[in-house]
Amino acid sequence: MSNKHCDIAIIGGGPAGLSAGLYAARGLVNTVIFEKQMTGGQIVTTEWVENYPAFPEGVAGVELGGLMTTQAEKFGAQIELFVTVTKLTKQDDGNFELQTDAGDTWTARAVVLASGSVPSKLGIPGEDYYTGRGVSWCATCDAGFFKEKIVAVIGGGDAALEEALFLAKFASKVYLVHRRDEFRASPIVVQRVKASEKIELVLSAVPVEIEGDGTRVTGLRIASTKDESEQVLNLDGVFEFVGTNPVNELVADLVDTSAERGHVSIEIDGSIAGIPGLFAAGDLTNSSLKQVISAAGSGATAAFSALKYLDELE
Repeated sequence: MSNKHCDIAIIGGGPAGLSAGLYAARGLVNTVIFEKQMTGGQIVTTEWVENYPAFPEGVAGVELGGLMTTQAEKFGAQIELFVTVTKLTKQDDGNFELQTDAGDTWTARAVVLASGSVPSKLGIPGEDYYTGRGVSWCATCDAGFFKEKIVAVIGGGDAALEEALFLAKFASKVYLVHRRDEFRASPIVVQRVKASEKIELVLSAVPVEIEGDGTRVTGLRIASTKDESEQVLNLDGVFEFVGTNPVNELVADLVDTSAERGHVSIEIDGSIAGIPGLFAAGDLTNSSLKQVISAAGSGATAAFSALKYLDELE
């Protein structure tokens, strides 16, 4: 439809992308953030964030995402909402070309990839069929549908346990199913889960099938990791929190995604080896800590490096 230009294009509007946008815009360059949904990323589906600095009492995920958005825009970052970058190429003149599903073609002198990640699936029978019919990956979004009902949460990390605690406010009972005997989550979160009267721990067990009556979920079949026994938990909903997969389709043929699960490998300054002007940040990358604070920090690093790259070009 039209050809547009910016200095730094940022693909993704989660904590990494918004932080990159803030730092880039404060560097007084034309900065555009492309976000295919709403800004904030996965934190907007998190009820409460209590480990982000400057919020001693914690902060709602949607509020934190909103504050990050407001701050980036205040300093001049332009946010293209509900716009998906469908193709990214580097041109002979050194610039990058971005094509969007809106029909626009953008050129940018530098690009920060911050497309984040999406929840992993279990890959078991019944999962796809009952998605939206009792299977969910977002307790904040769907907990209200399970008032006084029985649900299961799958996973053993912070996300799983925190979502189990949130669901316990609505459901009559929450099964917490984990393949190991111990949780990977923070000790303080584990302590809260064990203190909840509504949460029943189902350890050393893995889900093998989600059962239903053709319309909705009615049960979860699980198998012991210690013997060959199986049992069915009669319930109304299944919430999965078993990790994430990076959204790397846009650059899978352009950059190294050989890291675990297909994460993009970056240098310490956020740059991508062999492609000058291309940077990455957040959950898309091979960073070890997948938290809001680390995503924000890596976004700031990538933007600072992109600004330095533009200065060197001139």
